[in-house]
Amino acid sequence: MSQLLIVAAEEMENPLVPPIPELVIGLLAFVIVFGFLAKKLLPNINKVLEQRREAIEGGIEKAEAAQTEAQSVLEQYKAQLAEARHEAARLRQEAQEQGAALITEMRAEGQRQREEIVAAGHSQIEADRKAAASALRQDVGKLATELAGKLVGESLEDHARQSRVIDRFLDELEEKAEASR
Repeated sequence: MSQLLIVAAEEMENPLVPPIPELVIGLLAFVIVFGFLAKKLLPNINKVLEQRREAIEGGIEKAEAAQTEAQSVLEQYKAQLAEARHEAARLRQEAQEQGAALITEMRAEGQRQREEIVAAGHSQIEADRKAAASALRQDVGKLATELAGKLVGESLEDHARQSRVIDRFLDELEEKAEASR
């Protein structure tokens, strides 16, 4: 048995070291596969990677451009908003000024109308007073003439004389009234 072991040990080689012909065939197959991959597959992979890199760089550039444009649009919006606020404040101020002017104008118009009404009232009162004084003169004249006619016992129908007597009597009454004031 010992001999068998020796023969078996000789036939058994190291399992970690492959036989030379297998090593050469494996190395040749590896070089062929590696060459095929380097010639056919590697350019396609590089092309795809280059396209992805360009797409990423283009996307970054587009994003930066979009961000710059968004920033400029934001600044324009802020400028327009500030201008709109300024315009609104100006319009508000104008409306307040117009309102104040309208109120002043309306007050002046009301004052003018009040003065017209008061003046019209005074002239109406004066006209009514004159009409009442004239009517009163006539009534007092008639009563005085009738009373004088009854006292004298004869008719005082002469109209011109009657008017003079009445006017003189009433003028004396007015003078006495003014003197007593």
